[in-house]
Amino acid sequence: MTDSLFLEPEHEQLRDQIRRFVEEEIKPHADAWEETGMVPREVLTRMGELGFFGIRYPDRFGGAEMDTRATTVWAEELGRSTFSGVAITALVHTDMASVHLFNAGTDAQRDRWMPGIISGKTITAVAVTEPGAGSDVKGIRTRATRKGNDAFVLNGAKTFITNGVHADIYCVAAKTDPNAPPSRGVTMFLVEKGTPGFTVARQLDKHGWRSSDTAELLFDNCEIPAENILGEEGRGFYAIMQNFQNERIVIGAMAMGEAQAAIDLTVDYVKTRQAFGAPLWDKQAIRQRLAMLQAEVTAARHLIYATAMRDAAGEEVVKEVSMIKALCGDLVNRVMHDCLQFHGGTGFMRGTVIERMTRDARVQAIGGGATEVMLEEVAKRM
Repeated sequence: MTDSLFLEPEHEQLRDQIRRFVEEEIKPHADAWEETGMVPREVLTRMGELGFFGIRYPDRFGGAEMDTRATTVWAEELGRSTFSGVAITALVHTDMASVHLFNAGTDAQRDRWMPGIISGKTITAVAVTEPGAGSDVKGIRTRATRKGNDAFVLNGAKTFITNGVHADIYCVAAKTDPNAPPSRGVTMFLVEKGTPGFTVARQLDKHGWRSSDTAELLFDNCEIPAENILGEEGRGFYAIMQNFQNERIVIGAMAMGEAQAAIDLTVDYVKTRQAFGAPLWDKQAIRQRLAMLQAEVTAARHLIYATAMRDAAGEEVVKEVSMIKALCGDLVNRVMHDCLQFHGGTGFMRGTVIERMTRDARVQAIGGGATEVMLEEVAKRM
């Protein structure tokens, strides 16, 4: 799958390295991780050792200093693994949580945390979503109240937090000024695991992404040093919006990796599955439907890589990223629907790859910004 129009040789070398890792160290073991509900910590450490957690971060922290296209390759290849729970575990760490620390953190915060984040010794999570605030970030209710000049006290709850059990450090959004406009009263904080008043309430049981640990978090008079503010006080909403752009292009790339894997799997299946005296591939309706899905996935991938190039060049891509998230979240579900259909009753059985992939894909139209919210972002810019 060469994309010479968009990628340089170093991007394709990275793709080969990730693909080898997936084949050798993820696929043989990930069924067991689906049962336990999380990726073993040593696997994440191994990803760090191989340099996957520092793809876009500076060399001084141990990173590779690559660009948006590189993380797009990273996300797509993890999606192609067919184990999306593993993929999202890694991608939240590299492209959704640690970016808050890197982009908004002080030099002291980066120096303290980034080497461990890149090496895989320190795992991160981002805690924005609440029981009453998902895509509507302005609805955050978790409060952070000043205690003198040196601390804040957090009270509230977060839910659906990926890496909620694994993480060592959490980037937590809380309202610091209840009287300010919704976009002005939110601040991001670094909260370390083990801080008094902070508990991982429970690990959640999900429809898909079952090898990704997802948790509820509780903050009960949790005292945080003022030095743990990420960025400017009251500017957390804007930091969340900025980092959503990276998150959404990565989720789109992951989804198209999943979609391509499903198409490949299904083409192989229908070419060997006999029905009415011939392979299913001989049925014109089936092969033409798969051909159209392939065309759509190829087009979506090209939109993703073209947008990644523009992002790497410093261009404004909010509209395109919103398109990617809406388009790919919808498309991956249509691909899975048809691919499972062409597997027949076999595809409906637990334990088959396509059944697991279909369950995993459903959340792609929800997490990171629901499709309807993304389409409104596009419409506002039309």
